[in-house]
Amino acid sequence: MTINCKGQLLDLSTPKVMGILNITPDSFYDGGKHKIEKDILKHVEKMLTEGATFIDIGAYSSKPGADFVNEAEELKRILPIVSSILKEFPNTLLSIDTFRSEVARQCIDTGAAIINDISAGKLDDNMLETVAKLGVPYVMMHMKGTPQTMQQHTNYNNLVKDILFYFSERLAVARKLGIVDFIIDPGFGFAKTLEQNFELLNQLELFNMLELPLLVGISRKSMIYKTLQNSANEALNGTTALNTIALQKGANILRVHDVKEAMETIMLVQSLNPKIN
Repeated sequence: MTINCKGQLLDLSTPKVMGILNITPDSFYDGGKHKIEKDILKHVEKMLTEGATFIDIGAYSSKPGADFVNEAEELKRILPIVSSILKEFPNTLLSIDTFRSEVARQCIDTGAAIINDISAGKLDDNMLETVAKLGVPYVMMHMKGTPQTMQQHTNYNNLVKDILFYFSERLAVARKLGIVDFIIDPGFGFAKTLEQNFELLNQLELFNMLELPLLVGISRKSMIYKTLQNSANEALNGTTALNTIALQKGANILRVHDVKEAMETIMLVQSLNPKIN
């Protein structure tokens, strides 16, 4: 199970870690933490040293009810950071967390490697065609509505069946346009209740039928800290517990705030299940 990143063929049958770099003031866990370029580069270096294969940069918070950010502001936030990281760490595989085709295009032109789209192309009619032209891997996530409205759209006939149908439909459109490399993200916390998030994790292995790399992003999310009745700051232990389950059910990429702990989780699960290697 491989993807082509900037001419480098990556084998995702061995699970990888995607480190999160939020450069937004209002992200649910680390909003406003990474504002100064020197601090951003130090944090990226830490994640790379700890074993991250990808760094995922987001300049538009997608937490429930997040403030709207216009395209110009998103570009203003993200492009200088992409340039700075690649100047300091030129071999870094940067993933761009955006649903806007123009942001995707300019970031890839600046040297990024992957597009991570929470909307699977549904919030920008030009996104899929743009990704196809750019020839880069595409993370396709499940969500209904927008970050501002998604928690009003939690009705499903059959949660996992509906999400699988969503992916089959979006994949067909994307493949017809010429996208080759896909990563699937079932979208924990996006248009899903607390109970639905756990139902989704409990049946995560069903997504293996798509025969595509599977990304899981549950790091410090509310499904953890609301269940444990603590906070995002106290949710690392819960994140590790659920990431362990995700790996056992077939996750190929863990998208996390805490790279060292995710790498340790992968190593221990691989020791328990040698076939995960």
